[in-house]
Amino acid sequence: MRIGELARLTGVSTRLLRYYEEQGLLEPARSTGGYREYGEEDGVRVRQIRSLLAAGLSTRVIASILPCAHGPIPALEACPDLLGTLRGELAELDTRIGELTRSRNALAGYLDATVPSSRPYAAA
Repeated sequence: MRIGELARLTGVSTRLLRYYEEQGLLEPARSTGGYREYGEEDGVRVRQIRSLLAAGLSTRVIASILPCAHGPIPALEACPDLLGTLRGELAELDTRIGELTRSRNALAGYLDATVPSSRPYAAA
């Protein structure tokens, strides 16, 4: 199938499919006329990519773990470095969540400590 057909099948724009190719996530065959040609397995691959992106992984990380992916959800087999990569990504998310929680608590503290003003707000 051509790129437009894959886009319709997966609900992903042709522009995004080209981006996935640039990132090494998709490797379509080329016709004699130079058109990209995709197989059914590429539809599964796009679903895997979308699922892994939804988990917060970057395309760089996804490229490294796609060889371990099977099925559209995907299921991941224990390939070399997979567990270390996923644990590293999880640790980074935990760090970011901690930072966001501290920021949220600080802002909430400012709101709680705010004294109502008797002056009306100036018009902007």
